[in-house]
Amino acid sequence: MFRLKCLLFLAIFLIISSSVNTNLQNPPGSGLVHKRFEYKYSFKPPYLAQKDGTVPFWEYGGNAIASSEMVRVAPSLRSQKGAIWTKSKTNFDWWEIEIVFRVTGRGRIGADGLAFWYTQEKGDYNGNVFGSSDKWNGLGIFFDSFDNDNKHNNPYIMAVLNDGNKPFDHTNDGTTQLLSGCLRDFRNKPFPTRAKIEYYNNILTVLFHNGMTNNNEDYEMCLRSDGVILPKNGYFGISAATGGLADDHDVFHFLTHSLHIPGTMEDHVKKVEDSDKLKKEYEEYQEKLNQQKKDYRKEHPEEKKPEDEWGDEWFETDNQRELRQIFQGQSQMTEGLKEISRKMDEVIGRQENTLSLISRGVPQQPQVQGGQQPVQQVAVGGITRQDVDLLINNQNMLSHNIRELQSTLQSINAKADGIMQKQGAGTGSVQPAGGAGYDIQGLISEMRDGLNQVKNGIAHVGQRVNTPQAQTGCQNCVGVTLYLAITTVQLTLMLLYSWYKSRSEAQAKKFY
Repeated sequence: MFRLKCLLFLAIFLIISSSVNTNLQNPPGSGLVHKRFEYKYSFKPPYLAQKDGTVPFWEYGGNAIASSEMVRVAPSLRSQKGAIWTKSKTNFDWWEIEIVFRVTGRGRIGADGLAFWYTQEKGDYNGNVFGSSDKWNGLGIFFDSFDNDNKHNNPYIMAVLNDGNKPFDHTNDGTTQLLSGCLRDFRNKPFPTRAKIEYYNNILTVLFHNGMTNNNEDYEMCLRSDGVILPKNGYFGISAATGGLADDHDVFHFLTHSLHIPGTMEDHVKKVEDSDKLKKEYEEYQEKLNQQKKDYRKEHPEEKKPEDEWGDEWFETDNQRELRQIFQGQSQMTEGLKEISRKMDEVIGRQENTLSLISRGVPQQPQVQGGQQPVQQVAVGGITRQDVDLLINNQNMLSHNIRELQSTLQSINAKADGIMQKQGAGTGSVQPAGGAGYDIQGLISEMRDGLNQVKNGIAHVGQRVNTPQAQTGCQNCVGVTLYLAITTVQLTLMLLYSWYKSRSEAQAKKFY
């Protein structure tokens, strides 16, 4: 009886041990999951969008813009909405999505946010829930950047399930409907932010990368929820919207992997075997082709080698490629140095030209009196603005003095004519020689006084012109000495002519 109990206990122990070993070998979430990349449900740069603007296997609308590097789901303008959806439904039950995105804006607060969708039917491209339609049937993960309920709990990441009958609660930011969530800031980060969304065995897991480091695997747990039932064969989508405030919502990568339970990937093993078989057949065919070439050359040695046949000389070795790259790099550096040298020569030439112009065209600095700051003069083309203004003032002053000199000469000429008329008036008899000589002497004295006044005025003008403030860079101006000499000669000629005229009139009166 005791022996029977021992055998029964041993059997029960073996059964329990076998079940425990089975669970240890394949625990839930142990990583023994086959992942396969699904290119029809993914996009990534480069060449994200084609030349015609379309994204392969995807459709976008609203205000979304697709380029070769990213999809701008909603631009940083007010009241903008956009979305991008897959063209076909999924043909797998479990999946993992990795999204690389960036939300940037000028303000401290942004709006409205970005949303990831997995729904039974495609959503709208201009809807009310982050750019997509309300009352969806499936899963929505919202990256909400605006605080509608004024609880200071944004930016916020949340997962919301809907059966197609519930409208989204905008007033409370969906807090009454969320499945789970986490408070994370994803705006204006130095590196793109990342989100990894996994749905496997009805378990939803969301990992988040805050974009503060360039380590792509620096994820942290955001939310995890069990017992999540999603519709099979749905659509993936991304949408975004802006409001009174606006951010740029850019998506760079959307990578989809299907997850399969171990043991359900037999077709994949079969494809690997077929690939090995085809590779082996290709190698055998290549050997046969090379052998046929050798036999043909032996049978026809007189024929030349075809020019279009490629040999080893057509290809460069690793060393040759490395040397070529080094040579190209050095050539580019040489060209860059030559360009820098040429620009330095131009700069030096401009500096020398500027210094020569300054040395020729800048006047001497006047002496500073009374603690005044000296006026800085910069030569532009050899003559400064101050030089031009000073030259114009001196010319105006000379013109004024010349007009005064002209008026003085006219008064002298009028006085001389009056004296001569007085001498010729009366009885017509000839005045005594002594009286005539006296009048001429008085006239000469008055003219000498007027000439002295003119000389004093011209000397005063010359002094003002020769002051340091009047120095200019003019090389074609008439000198003061030459001007005084010409004026003196003119006055002398005028005096001689006046004296000669008076003498001729006096001699002519003797005949009467």
